[in-house]
Amino acid sequence: MKPAALAVVSVLALTSALTACSGSEDKPSASPSAPKAEQITPAQRLAKAIVTQDDLPGYNVDEPQAEYAFAKSPDEVTVDRSGCAPLAYAMNQLPLGEPQADVTRSAGSAYGKPSTYITLASYAPAAEAESELAGLKKAVTECGDGFTAKAGKNTTAYGSVTAEKGTATGSVAFRSTMTFRGITHTLHTEAVRNGDVLAVYFSVNGFAIADSTRPSDAKMSADVVSAQNSKLAT
Repeated sequence: MKPAALAVVSVLALTSALTACSGSEDKPSASPSAPKAEQITPAQRLAKAIVTQDDLPGYNVDEPQAEYAFAKSPDEVTVDRSGCAPLAYAMNQLPLGEPQADVTRSAGSAYGKPSTYITLASYAPAAEAESELAGLKKAVTECGDGFTAKAGKNTTAYGSVTAEKGTATGSVAFRSTMTFRGITHTLHTEAVRNGDVLAVYFSVNGFAIADSTRPSDAKMSADVVSAQNSKLAT
């Protein structure tokens, strides 16, 4: 990693803007009637379903570095308003609820531009994915005035949370604000369910936050959402 990029990531680790973590319990998902040789675990299925460089021409698709994570698991996160916990997880690449497996990637189009973080999580039964999406939607409604999330020495205060129209049909989408060194930044999050898989997208301009000289509004990348949702549907 180049020194400049490392500096940006380090700042964002402290401000909770850039985080990633995966590694939920891996439980077999194949039906009992399927031949043993054909069984595939939830983690293996998500590894095949997550977008790659080939799926997003013009973007750099990478696995985020866990050492810069806001938290390693949802258990490490506390919020000053309990109903807002799903929002804190969604904006810090942490899975909602108790999925069988989860995986995260980041996609950025160019230096200085916003990055979109993609977190896929699989649930059993599939109704649990629907329930977690409903819980996220409820949290958006209840946490409009903002909240504060903490994990270890990391703290992020979100000034506001507002529902908005997502780029995908049936999604739960919202924008939130955070202030760093007196500069306000707008972040965007969108969650979409596809069967037993919940895809959560989080867009942030980490370079603008690290620069601390200008506000930012990291619009959600419709290209990233479309590419990932299309791959999940196949």
